[in-house]
Amino acid sequence: MSVVPAEVLPGGALAAEERARVPAALGPRARLWPSLGAVYRAQLSRARVARIPLLFVATFQSIGIMILMRGVVDGGAEAQAVVAGSSVLVVAFVALNLLAQYFGQLRAGGGLDHYATLPVPPAAVVLGAAGAYASFTVPGTIVTAVFGCVLFGLPVANLWVLVAVIPLAGAALAGLGAALGLLAPRPELATLLGQLGMSAALLLGVLPPDRLPDVVRYARDLLPSTYGVEAFARTFRGDPDWAFVLGDLAVCAGVGVASLAVATWAYRRAAVR
Repeated sequence: MSVVPAEVLPGGALAAEERARVPAALGPRARLWPSLGAVYRAQLSRARVARIPLLFVATFQSIGIMILMRGVVDGGAEAQAVVAGSSVLVVAFVALNLLAQYFGQLRAGGGLDHYATLPVPPAAVVLGAAGAYASFTVPGTIVTAVFGCVLFGLPVANLWVLVAVIPLAGAALAGLGAALGLLAPRPELATLLGQLGMSAALLLGVLPPDRLPDVVRYARDLLPSTYGVEAFARTFRGDPDWAFVLGDLAVCAGVGVASLAVATWAYRRAAVR
């Protein structure tokens, strides 16, 4: 009994050629949400040890600013602005400053090449890293807000609004920080831009707006964290206007979506270079 190759049989060559033309089956394309969860967990585990000391620094910085402002501000709307701005400043320190440094170093060190080889959508990388960094701000923001309320005698009944303020302000600032880090040509410049952004959040967010010049107020309206500060500050009033609170949160959410979209575009641009 002899073995005859299939190619010499009638129609064998044609069948082999047809099989060669059929593309090999590829694995399923990575979906956004599972990829986002994987990147988030990886970033959270990597940054847990390194970022916790910086979170204490951010919290103590905001508490120290409120203690200094206590000698200048007695109460009322100015105290509400100081407490709200100092609380959101914790978010700005981590989500804006540290994320700009992280993506700047990642781009300079070739870390983007590693992510580019993974079957992960670019949006998952940006959102996962932004979400991980923003998660570190939750305890520090709550501690700062409670301390500020006790220091200035403000009510604590509406502190639950931080459940919306932290993620929305964190998304807006994290998207801005990621975009700055990815667009900066050098990591030193990314660090500088992150520091400048945090300084802007400090000066324009903590200081009472009534004491700022008109030109500076217009600049304050362009800062993404301003609307989170305004939404939080409105809840300290005796009868908060929740329509304005929801309006400020909606603007903050819109800015967050836009800034994260810009950061995703900047990631694609930096990854292909």
